[in-house]
Amino acid sequence: MRTTIIKKTLRVPLSDGTAGDGGATARQLDAALIKAGFKASRELLEHVSTLADAEEYAVTVVCAVKELIGAQAQHNPYFKDFPHNVPDTVAFWLECIDDALAKGIGFRGNLLDLPKYGRVQHTYEEMLKAHDELIPSLKDRITVLSLGGTLEDEVRRLYLELAAGPIPLAEDDRALLSELAVLCLDGAQPAEVPVRENRVILNAARLVAQRPLSGIDTVTDVLRCAAEASGGDVTLNEPTRFRSFRRPERRALLAALNEVASSKFGDVHQNREAWKRLGERLHPHEHPFEHAQDVFAVARGEKVARSFAGQVEMAFADNDTESAIKILSNAPGMLLRQVDRLLRHGAHNVAEHVEAAVPEVSGRVLVSVLEHLANRAEPDTARVFASRGRRVWIADDTRAPLDPDAVQAVTEVVEDELIRRLPDFGELVVDDEVLDVVVPVSGTEEGFGVLSRGSKLSFDGDVLRFFVHWRQHVKRTDYDLSAVLLNENFEFQGHVSWTQLKATGAFYSGDVTDATNGATEFIDLHRDAMDAKYVVPQVNIYSGEGFDDVAESMFGFMSRDLDQMGKPFEPSTVRARSSMRGKGKVALPVMFEREGDTWFGTWLHLYLRGTSWGNKVEENRDLVKLIANAALRRRYFTVARLKNLFERKGSTKDGQSIHIGLAQCEDGSVTTVAELGKLLSD
Repeated sequence: MRTTIIKKTLRVPLSDGTAGDGGATARQLDAALIKAGFKASRELLEHVSTLADAEEYAVTVVCAVKELIGAQAQHNPYFKDFPHNVPDTVAFWLECIDDALAKGIGFRGNLLDLPKYGRVQHTYEEMLKAHDELIPSLKDRITVLSLGGTLEDEVRRLYLELAAGPIPLAEDDRALLSELAVLCLDGAQPAEVPVRENRVILNAARLVAQRPLSGIDTVTDVLRCAAEASGGDVTLNEPTRFRSFRRPERRALLAALNEVASSKFGDVHQNREAWKRLGERLHPHEHPFEHAQDVFAVARGEKVARSFAGQVEMAFADNDTESAIKILSNAPGMLLRQVDRLLRHGAHNVAEHVEAAVPEVSGRVLVSVLEHLANRAEPDTARVFASRGRRVWIADDTRAPLDPDAVQAVTEVVEDELIRRLPDFGELVVDDEVLDVVVPVSGTEEGFGVLSRGSKLSFDGDVLRFFVHWRQHVKRTDYDLSAVLLNENFEFQGHVSWTQLKATGAFYSGDVTDATNGATEFIDLHRDAMDAKYVVPQVNIYSGEGFDDVAESMFGFMSRDLDQMGKPFEPSTVRARSSMRGKGKVALPVMFEREGDTWFGTWLHLYLRGTSWGNKVEENRDLVKLIANAALRRRYFTVARLKNLFERKGSTKDGQSIHIGLAQCEDGSVTTVAELGKLLSD
């Protein structure tokens, strides 16, 4: 848990060890952290210097930051001298064939049969000897680690931060909240839990501990709670195998269901199969809860209940927008999500209905509506849909543009509501590096330096190097790092992959096809030698386990100057590291743009369906072109737009100072991007 706290918060919990002289260890810790691109705060170093068990404490800190940036593994590329001496593709293949023939092994057309192909031919130590030491640079990343409170205090603090967060959590954070909810069952609880899934996670912990459930106001909340308590998917996107519940648990779930079910049967249809499976576990007829029994009757089709969404669909089918608005007025959040549809159907006075609804709508929904409307002035290059599981699909945009005056009227209403919610401030400071960062409306993948989809960041360096690392679980797994190269018009200009080891200014580290002990592949982009304007990295599953099935998988990128030398993976040059967890067979984590002396990266967090086996960059390059074009052309709700809303609100003499940046200061004075949702909560 101490390691988790460090990775999630960059705060190091106090040691509860005995006092002693740890001065030497403190100096060693600081030196080790600097090599990894981190720096211990003065308070942290002072704390370490007073500990008798300072060495064990320091090791925990260093291991945590190495895991955070992916430096815990030995990143050993296939080509020992990478990025130097990368051979031509055909020449390399012929070399592998000659090696096999010399060993008396015939070649039948499959590279994987060749003993030299896909298997690293040198040790990690031999690779290190082939590279000079990294020459430190002022451009290298430095991230400060602060001293936190006691481990118990930090656990409680993180629990409250996650539980009370205003946006839905990513999968890893939901799992962490589930663990923390059990640890923090007693003691202070968040005053409000705005995200429904978070409330369910807390209730699942209470259910197991036989504590009263709270905050349940829909039948679906009960279904989610049963799924979470069974170790299943609280979002209900994946089927759950419900466990056998103890009698007190069954009674608690049925009692909660009975309380909210009397007028909300319509929600049952959406998950009727899950309800039928849950009914087999809860035995509702053994308990005197009539309304709860009706829920399962609706699921089995023995009773009829029209869903809320069904009523709305019928109104739109009849082109009766007045009825649709009347129905939607009972669900303000859904009304806001249907604004585009109402405007397309010619509904009157939409802005007035929106004005009545916005006070009851979450900030993340308001932000999403503004971003959506900002992209409806003209048809998109392509409509890119991404599910919460990050699966993507694409369709032509056949929608007619919305009436600009109607869009402007709704936009003004929503913006005025957000301005009303912003806190009073005396001084506003927004770091330039966050202006193009998207205000988050949902959690992002676990990692370091990871930002919301559409966020743009800039960094310098002669060389941009991105990497994938994976470690298989039970069967041989082959991931392939590749990159699509595009010109300024998004036209295909080439690629780099295991079938094309190098292109102009781009170099591939070699194909590794077995990850029993972990495997790493790199691609280097030399800025001044490149012809391409845009580069879209991708990770293809060629064979073996999926991103959700391997023991570990990650994508990251680093930048450095040519004269810095260094080994292929240098922790202090890592700009970002993201885990890869998704259902698709092709991952598109981020895309890059080259502009003068600067690199720009735009986060994508997308997964293409791909094929069950043999995914290659050549087969999805046209799809990638569409996604890249659409991603860069889209107008996002960024910190720059939020800054504009603050300026429209105006400062006050007695208001607090607000500083928005990427990283938290030691004194806690900076509002990080991840915390922006709190500023938009009413």
